[in-house]
Amino acid sequence: MRRVLASILVTGLTVATMGAAPVKSGSKAVETPAKPYQIGRASWYGKPFHGRTTANGETYNMFHFTAAHRQLPLGTWVKVTNLRNLKWVMVRVNDRGPVPESRIIDLSYATAQLLEFRERGTERVRLDIVKPETIAATYNLAGLEEKPVN
Repeated sequence: MRRVLASILVTGLTVATMGAAPVKSGSKAVETPAKPYQIGRASWYGKPFHGRTTANGETYNMFHFTAAHRQLPLGTWVKVTNLRNLKWVMVRVNDRGPVPESRIIDLSYATAQLLEFRERGTERVRLDIVKPETIAATYNLAGLEEKPVN
């Protein structure tokens, strides 16, 4: 419960310090072949994958704010905005998928629930890469460790 509350707190505190920004060329921390933002369809994955190992070696937890993306570097933080209702959340890329070819990202169950598209299955979203400095500042404001709570 404490970890869930900490994740929610961090997401909430990010509103004040959020800076979805273009990727700086030459930046080692966020180099990506993707555009500074992407628009496309998102889906979600849950129970069949819960407890399995993700691409970065973590155990997948369907109740955490994480995602699978084919290209973004593992560990990249992304602001995901549901274009139907404009709700958004920040997630950390910790897996590669399988992400269906027709989708740009596969989100955790908790993320889909928060963005209100769990029942629909897929939704049109916008992805914005978040600066690592923004994440670090948010964790400092929350009094948490720099390493995100998983």
